[in-house]
Amino acid sequence: MPYFDAASTAPLHPVARQALLAALDEGWADPARLYRSGRQARMLLDAARETVAEVLGARADEIAFTASGTQALQLGVLGTLRGHRRRGAHLVHSAVEHSAVLHTAERWEADGGAATAVPVDRHGRVAAEQFAAALRPDTALAVLQSANHEVGTLQPVAETAALCGDVPLLVDAAQSAGRLPVPDGWSVLTASAHKWGGPAGVGVLAVRKGVRYSSPLPADDRERGRVPGFVDVPAIVAAAASLRAVRAEAEAEDARLRVLVDLIRRRVPELVPAVEVVGHPELRLPHLVTFSCLYVDGEVLLGALDRAGFAVNSGSSCTSSTLTPSHVLAAMGVLTEGNVRVSLPTGTTAAEVDAFLEVLPRTVAEIRAPLGLDLPAPAGPTAEALVLDTLGRRCPIPVIELAKHIGEVAPGGRVAVLSDDEAARHDIPAWCEMCGHTYAGEAPATEYGADRGTAYLVTRG
Repeated sequence: MPYFDAASTAPLHPVARQALLAALDEGWADPARLYRSGRQARMLLDAARETVAEVLGARADEIAFTASGTQALQLGVLGTLRGHRRRGAHLVHSAVEHSAVLHTAERWEADGGAATAVPVDRHGRVAAEQFAAALRPDTALAVLQSANHEVGTLQPVAETAALCGDVPLLVDAAQSAGRLPVPDGWSVLTASAHKWGGPAGVGVLAVRKGVRYSSPLPADDRERGRVPGFVDVPAIVAAAASLRAVRAEAEAEDARLRVLVDLIRRRVPELVPAVEVVGHPELRLPHLVTFSCLYVDGEVLLGALDRAGFAVNSGSSCTSSTLTPSHVLAAMGVLTEGNVRVSLPTGTTAAEVDAFLEVLPRTVAEIRAPLGLDLPAPAGPTAEALVLDTLGRRCPIPVIELAKHIGEVAPGGRVAVLSDDEAARHDIPAWCEMCGHTYAGEAPATEYGADRGTAYLVTRG
């Protein structure tokens, strides 16, 4: 089965596998102990730290290892905020950061702090000037990812850092570490080994010398108080070895994968009707492409592609355990349903991509076929207004019903779609943008005789 979900986790790099097996024999002991096997483990750990520091452009004593990239983000945010608490308690982050940042911000606010989310454009990119404008005299930390995990858009990290003054900037480099050069200007950097082909269970937290940091966890001598606990030396050794290998291969492999992704970006809109490729067309990760298909449930589409032999992922609400729309896609103002993220691992072939492009149109068509969306529009529509009751029905049903019935009103006529699914708030405006109609806002559904929900108003173009 072609595996196209490297943004979730990359297959274990061959170098990581070799290093892990060797380190299991040589680095199993406690690196804090003074006997021979402990000293040997410590030397392996120190060498791994040196390697990671060199690739990330840091000093070895600035690097700490965590149990995951999520933990690195949580500790990085809370520890830097605590370290700068005399300055203030205000946190600034983009609206499309990883959920670990958003949940940590919520925790910070619940504990009495303040947080500001900076909006992004339709490509998912912040404006450096707008981000800097959100800073306040009491801002203790700014957070900006290097590249988005759902759509691949690169953020203007260096430009933003230059405008942040003395406010420390935490950069989440989980999606770009090893693949792209680390952007300039960071004060705190986080990464995750399994994203670049290292083993799972190894995160990286780098804190520049001179940046005030106070761990929210109890102090421990093993990791200079940042990350208490026994570290997994063999996994860290494998992570460091694979990071160095991936970075050495990156220029050639990224160029090759970019050609394949460019092909997907170009061919999908040609092969599949009513589809939108999202994310920045140029300023993006070389191996990742995301597109959204109208009138398709994302979970159904992923399941159908899986049965056809392709492992892909989605940012749509139906693949989330919370059944809420993707915060990234919602912040961008694009369709949150029917979303497919293709992220190519090292070694993906042109033949695998060609096979995917052959299967995708047929799969989408089969899912759409029972919906009756190819029905001819009514002749001579004269209605000025129409109310569609989709209460109790999840997206994409409200959008499908809108598409079916928009032709029943005359051009300039109004359709009110009644829905109690939060995804409709994002998907109906996105549908209007894609199909040439005007989104006219929302009103309480009670104005249309319903006992709950929201009326989303659309003017036919």
